[in-house]
Amino acid sequence: MKYISTNFDGLFLIEPTVFSDERGEFYRVYCDQENSEFSDFSVKQINHSITKEKGTVRGFHFQYEPNAEAKIVKCIRGRVYDVVVDIRKGSPTFLGVYTVELSSKKRNMLQIPKGFAHAFQTLENDSELLYLHSEFYTPANEGGLNYKDPMLDITWPLDVKNISERDESHKFLSIDFEGIEINEM
Repeated sequence: MKYISTNFDGLFLIEPTVFSDERGEFYRVYCDQENSEFSDFSVKQINHSITKEKGTVRGFHFQYEPNAEAKIVKCIRGRVYDVVVDIRKGSPTFLGVYTVELSSKKRNMLQIPKGFAHAFQTLENDSELLYLHSEFYTPANEGGLNYKDPMLDITWPLDVKNISERDESHKFLSIDFEGIEINEM
């Protein structure tokens, strides 16, 4: 696997090494040994989402300490516009936004460190994502950002539709938002 650095500490685009022959293809999605060179990520939970209609936005989601989570996100069907926001208190890239298209054809993945809020917009109908999480989902420690927050200035590639009531109700950031504390950065 190839780990490609970004301008954000701990955020990597991952491109797998694909082996092809007349039978088809094979590639590794995750290897703890390879990944340990880049982070102390350990898989505690794997989630799978299926989103029916293109244009749908899910997120922005994150968890506060002590359940802050890192993620590896992979599109296993279709295409998505994946977006993360650095909300780590004291980070030199605080409130910086990183976007990438993840697709089943590209086979690429995004490794997201603790302290980032994550969202995506589907670019095709019936898009599916696989998420590897470093922590268990803990509703008492969940947080979110509003996908249309003017401080983030995100331009979604398609008209936004099908927002959950929870995601629609996240408040906009205030000018005095300093970020979230992360035990390790």
